Amino acid sequence: MGIDLLYDGKFDDAESLFRRVIVGSPDKPIGYFYLAMVTWSRMTTGFWSPSTVMEYKARIDRAIDVATSRIENNSMDSYDFFYLGGALGFKGRFELMQTKWFSSFSLAVKAAKALKTCQKMAPENRDVLLGLGIFDYYTARLSGVVKFISYLFIHRGDREEGLRKLHLAAKEAVYSATEAKSMLIHIYLFLEEDFIKSMKLSEELAKKYRQNPRYRFFLGVCYIRLGLDREYRDTVKLLRQRSLQAKTLSEESLWGKRALYLEIVYDLFHKQCHDARAKLTVILNKKDALNDPEMIAWPLIKMGMSYDLEGNREEAFNYYRDVLNMENGSGAQFLAKRLLETPLRQNDPFIGY
Repeated sequence: MGIDLLYDGKFDDAESLFRRVIVGSPDKPIGYFYLAMVTWSRMTTGFWSPSTVMEYKARIDRAIDVATSRIENNSMDSYDFFYLGGALGFKGRFELMQTKWFSSFSLAVKAAKALKTCQKMAPENRDVLLGLGIFDYYTARLSGVVKFISYLFIHRGDREEGLRKLHLAAKEAVYSATEAKSMLIHIYLFLEEDFIKSMKLSEELAKKYRQNPRYRFFLGVCYIRLGLDREYRDTVKLLRQRSLQAKTLSEESLWGKRALYLEIVYDLFHKQCHDARAKLTVILNKKDALNDPEMIAWPLIKMGMSYDLEGNREEAFNYYRDVLNMENGSGAQFLAKRLLETPLRQNDPFIGY
């Protein structure tokens, strides 16, 4: 399935496949939506250059336009509402990462409306539960100005209902099961701090997507949080083995850096900040903006965290500001903003990000 190519990091193959879908069905939103997901997937692996961001915006807007046109021309089916809701939802997630609260929530409300229409037209469709579950869960967890905005839209959210929908999507959805599982990994690892549930989901996806180090890394973080040192060290060893078995220098570096990065997470959770900085220096001395920009911005965040944990707020600020000023912040800038406002606390779950 083309969607699996995205989660295994085979972006060029996915791009070719979804372009063929557009050629075969140029008047339907499906191909345009998944072409936008190719760019989104690149962004989630650190490729946040201005050109990539512009490409994402253009592609997601094209998917919205095609779906909207079919609905306005009364030639729609339930999947036009599904892809409209999906595209609006992913556009809202992008706006959220830019801390554009009102725009993000407005898009989320429109996305939920489209997905509910799809659900009414096709009650057996479980794929809609991904977006609806995300909407319910995250609006229930809102605080401050964002919670006020949710009141303006008269939506209170429901944490338990959101989790129920996400689990049902993970189990029964045709197209969005993996994304639902990925979302649940993040929720349980970084928000709910239920490491057993996150571990089980990470194990499943790490086995399925063997070319993607992300799920293996999250599994290692779960082991750290659970105090399973042997399993954590086995994960580091596996990442290093994949580096040694790599067929290209860029692949060798990618897996090797993830092994080091996981060790850094372990060091920071165990207050071994000097050791963490030594490993971070190794990664930052081998910067590869072309093939692995993620391992520039995020190690800089970790460098700042190491000083924050030692109470050296001034030095931590320098690193967070560096990330905030980067042209390609690899998605780390949302966390840099948060850390500039609030010092990192010991055992903060985002040490594991």
